[in-house]
Amino acid sequence: MKHTYRSKTGFVLGCAWLVFVAFNVWDLTAHYNGKPSMVALAVLGAMSALVYAIAVRPATVVGEEGLLARNPLRTTFLPWASVGEVTVTHSIAVRYAGEGGEEQVLRLWTPMSSARERSKAQRRGVPKPQRGGRFRVEATVSKAEQAAAEAFTGKTHADFVGDQIRDRAEAAHRRAEPAAAVAPVKVTWSYDSIAVLVVAVALIVAAIVIA
Repeated sequence: MKHTYRSKTGFVLGCAWLVFVAFNVWDLTAHYNGKPSMVALAVLGAMSALVYAIAVRPATVVGEEGLLARNPLRTTFLPWASVGEVTVTHSIAVRYAGEGGEEQVLRLWTPMSSARERSKAQRRGVPKPQRGGRFRVEATVSKAEQAAAEAFTGKTHADFVGDQIRDRAEAAHRRAEPAAAVAPVKVTWSYDSIAVLVVAVALIVAAIVIA
């Protein structure tokens, strides 16, 4: 089963921005008035390219064959057997065996954990103080609820994704799969991000020339 993880806030805001830009491009095209319209289009194009590369494109895909990381400018595929140590701080860092067996580190763009999110996760398992009153009733918590609370305590979304990556890699190692049993490690440029950045630069150059 394949799972795709993104920054929900960044993805939603990025899509909203692209819809906003699409409307403004139509308006500027329909009411074109020379240099001001070109400058406005250039600014919108440059900002849209950054929003697409940083907020819309990035994703971490956990699949059956391996880990696919779509970062702003590069796409990396790692078969599970090539994945080594996985650490989670503000982002997820995955160590893997690259060409010639040399160890390399892949930092996933998403999901990330902010200091606020981690602090909230740490407080999740702390029992809440009882409210004052004449009669106090002790809350009864089942063993399953207690186990779930302990499992969630201190863990952010990035921690859970890191655990999934670690579990898939360990399962592949237990099966003694060769590092390139399904597919080799593959690192490619993200041509879609590069294309939108080139268009943005072209719009800026055109606006400067016309102005």
